[in-house]
Amino acid sequence: MRFLGIDYGTRRVGLAYGDDLGIATPLPALTQNDADKRRVALADVVRQRRITEIVIGYPLNMDGTAGFKAKEVDAFIEQLRADFGLPVHTVDERLTSHLAEAGMNQKQLRDIRAKGVIDSRAAAIILQDYLDQRFPAVPPAPPSV
Repeated sequence: MRFLGIDYGTRRVGLAYGDDLGIATPLPALTQNDADKRRVALADVVRQRRITEIVIGYPLNMDGTAGFKAKEVDAFIEQLRADFGLPVHTVDERLTSHLAEAGMNQKQLRDIRAKGVIDSRAAAIILQDYLDQRFPAVPPAPPSV
């Protein structure tokens, strides 16, 4: 199994990769100015990485309701299904960008954000949440007596 994590945005799309080892790794974000170019670049990643499932962050409000951005993500999910015919799973993405920014140099944050580093770190957090649910850690065996 090969998973692609996505943090969707209208200007940047953060990406992460994971497999059945259960570890999510950020990939370079899609930062092309044109949505069609981002779509072609995404198709290249799916093909090159031989992705079998897609996991995308779903934007919920803090009260758990779906906001206006959720409609954009819903449309993007439908496009993903049409383009790739792969299963698409959603994960609550509340606070992932905040977590992704944690520990970053605040002076360089603007440049880092423009390069999509935060978006891809957020995608890795989203994907890791999914992988942790899908492949729960095996508890250690009790010591033998």
